[in-house]
Amino acid sequence: MRVHINDPLDKQATEKLASVRGVELTSQHYEKDELMKLMPEIEVLVVRSATKVTADLIEAGKKLKIIGRAGTGLDNIDVEAAKAKGIKVINTPGANSISVAELTIGFMIACSRHIARGTSDLKNGKWTKKELEGHELFGRTVGIIGFGNIGREVAKRLAAFSMRILAYDPFVKESDLPVEIVDLETIYKESDYITVHVPLTPETKKLINKETIDKMKDGVIIINAARGGIVDEEALYEGLKSGKIYAAGLDTFELEPPTDELRQKLLALPNIVATPHIGASTFEAQERVGMILVERLIKEIA
Repeated sequence: MRVHINDPLDKQATEKLASVRGVELTSQHYEKDELMKLMPEIEVLVVRSATKVTADLIEAGKKLKIIGRAGTGLDNIDVEAAKAKGIKVINTPGANSISVAELTIGFMIACSRHIARGTSDLKNGKWTKKELEGHELFGRTVGIIGFGNIGREVAKRLAAFSMRILAYDPFVKESDLPVEIVDLETIYKESDYITVHVPLTPETKKLINKETIDKMKDGVIIINAARGGIVDEEALYEGLKSGKIYAAGLDTFELEPPTDELRQKLLALPNIVATPHIGASTFEAQERVGMILVERLIKEIA
């Protein structure tokens, strides 16, 4: 069986898959045009988030049986096109939850205490101590939008800060964790911090927008370590610039890399902390994600 890994996978996971009898494995990243040429021979395609598995790629996969996504979301795969051709789509929900949750907490602290700006100022020879008075997390209210694997891991960690934790998820009515399950309006009205942990769907696209930002507390801090496009970045920019939003932490952008004019002016603001989509980029998460995916693939192809 011809298996192609188009985005880097953990070394141990790759070796385990290569050791399976009957598997012919290739592992190299190809951009779309080159990958398209290989698709007619590929039976199992493995990707992370970089490769967009579009309908035309799937159509070119004459022998394609399985698409494996090493990660949680499936927004980079045309699932409907795969389904129409009887191609199985496999992912690894929950395997990188701890890494994303820890980055989220890091953003909350960095935004509250001006860590990025303080570092930048010191490197540029500035002593801006008086300008960088911040906030404690202790006793404040955080709203978690999306209470699946990652949202739950965030809540577990925030409980240690003695915060009031609100959570909204249309599929969750109660929780065994110390959180209040509330509606979105309550999240917007009562939260000092809002962090999103939902997939990008037509329903969640630009969920955080000018209208919803207007409902939020003055000085709210917004975190997006989920998917670009959930936060309206033009509205976020205006909110940060006006002071309505105290600070924002972004790991994902609607355009990646964020090289256009809007994202560049957004990144130039002093009250933003940003990383290049590294939520799942820990050695531990990549090992878990890779091994879980490979074990699932082996069961399918054995």
